[in-house]
Amino acid sequence: MRKNARLLAASLAALGLFATACGGDDGESSSDLIAGIAFDTGGRGDGTFNDSAALGGECAAEATGAEIKELEANVDEDRKANLELLVEGGAKVIVGVGFMFTDPMGEVAAANPDVSFGIVDSVVEADNVSSLVFAEEQGSFLVGAAAALKSETATIGFIGGQEIDLIKKFEAGYTAGAKYINPDIVVEVAYLGPAGDNSAWGNVDGAKEIAAGWYAAGADIIYTAAGGSGAGTIQAAIEADAWAIGVDSDQYLTSGDPDAQKHILTSMLKRVDVAVCETIKAVAAGDTSGGFKVFDLSNDGVGYATSGGYVDDITAQLDEIKAAIIAGEIEVPTAP
Repeated sequence: MRKNARLLAASLAALGLFATACGGDDGESSSDLIAGIAFDTGGRGDGTFNDSAALGGECAAEATGAEIKELEANVDEDRKANLELLVEGGAKVIVGVGFMFTDPMGEVAAANPDVSFGIVDSVVEADNVSSLVFAEEQGSFLVGAAAALKSETATIGFIGGQEIDLIKKFEAGYTAGAKYINPDIVVEVAYLGPAGDNSAWGNVDGAKEIAAGWYAAGADIIYTAAGGSGAGTIQAAIEADAWAIGVDSDQYLTSGDPDAQKHILTSMLKRVDVAVCETIKAVAAGDTSGGFKVFDLSNDGVGYATSGGYVDDITAQLDEIKAAIIAGEIEVPTAP
């Protein structure tokens, strides 16, 4: 179950966001603190969700001196087992990366009230659990607007992983953002699997097949919210000389591929790194309280990437839209 920790490439550290996430060494040094990160399937190297969480762990280690232990789930049974292994390994704060940790974390947290937990993308109602949730629809609205502003064919696409409420937030925001700019734009939508189909997060070939078909039919920009599957969309974009939009991390930076970088218009940034880092830093500083914590546009918990300079000519418009969302002047839907 344990996967050797592979340091992220220098490009990840180059994220201008890293220093912001760490916020400097403003927490108490706690070199004897052990913190655990329980990755979901894909683990380090997925280029999106898990990698962002890994970056948050590195941030916390730098800020507090904590030792970070990592485990990756390869099958469903690993999630609870990995949480228990991290407890047994002395971790006093453990973050589960993804909604699939909901039930196992509820059980493990109840059995270990002296350990603090955090869960990304879900809510566990327990005094020792921080529920770390994001306004994915808000960040997706911005990249949807970017897609509509940049599309030359007025046809774009969205590929989701599992067809679940969480991913439908990405779809809803993206479609709404695109139609805010161009009410007549066509947004093609497809999912790689139903709820519970974990292969949807690593179906590179499936995403590539869908994307290639849409590009051939006239779509020129496709946004994928499907974990590691998004690599297939990027490959299809390269072959079609079209645009892809990344998700979670700044995939222009994480791709490490000059050919891919020429075709990644932007990425919807979901600051899992900030959530993980701040959760560990809080415990290091003595704050073991749990609760519901929201990361949205107002606190830069979500956003869009500008790497590559491809959206430089529209950032003023996107930032105006961002301000309007924060002010409540634009209401972003959370379901299609």
